[in-house]
Amino acid sequence: MRRRTPHDFAGWLHDQLTARGYSLTPRGGGQARFAEAAGISKATVSRILRGEGSTDIAVLERIGDALGVRLGTMLVEAGVIAPDELGRAQRPQGHMTADEAADELGIFDPTARQVFRGVVDTLTPPPGDPTAG
Repeated sequence: MRRRTPHDFAGWLHDQLTARGYSLTPRGGGQARFAEAAGISKATVSRILRGEGSTDIAVLERIGDALGVRLGTMLVEAGVIAPDELGRAQRPQGHMTADEAADELGIFDPTARQVFRGVVDTLTPPPGDPTAG
């Protein structure tokens, strides 16, 4: 799989911010509000949204924290590593929660998340279930 470009990341971040209610119109104030929430400068947010250049890992971590997105996902979306490289680098220490899975899948609408959690709960066998496998 190919690595994503700064323009790919710009589009991804734009979608993430608008899905969370940040208005990215010139006078919407969303860039400034997100920059403050992430603890980075508005100029950095603006540069990223224009697809200009690479972003350092510390900035990606702050953006991920503000969005509730894991650093590994941020590294892939920003093109630091390819998706298949992330899979090889990660060795899960446990099971992902339904909320973590929803985040990874981009399910942010509260109603959709509730439905998703219900499906996961229904399909997840209880601990010690001999039919689990």
